[in-house]
Amino acid sequence: MKLIRIADTAWGTFGVLISDGLPFCLTLERPWLDNIKNTSCIPPGRYVCKRVMSPKFGETFEVCDVPGRSHILFHKGNLMDDSHGCIILGERFDPLDGKPAVLSSGDAFKEFMQRTRGFDKFPLEIVKI
Repeated sequence: MKLIRIADTAWGTFGVLISDGLPFCLTLERPWLDNIKNTSCIPPGRYVCKRVMSPKFGETFEVCDVPGRSHILFHKGNLMDDSHGCIILGERFDPLDGKPAVLSSGDAFKEFMQRTRGFDKFPLEIVKI
């Protein structure tokens, strides 16, 4: 998979997640703040994502081998505040409570898990345009 970051704002880093060459959902992460744990998005690069069972989010994938970081998960949410360094998935960009957000997160997460069905890990490349 490939995550293309398309906008860096004070309300978060917005992107598009691509599988097999086709975009299928949107992403929201924290802004870039020097990779500070729970505060920043992770650096662009190549990672391996492994299937995990999160006590809070259930079955999902963790982005592994991020320098100085751990527990970077894909999960549901809407606003930047729903992410503490993780990757939020959504189906559309729209305001929520007057802030830029990703919506239909449950649908996006369901599709993400369907696309990764049968995989215990997958490669992820994160790039910024």
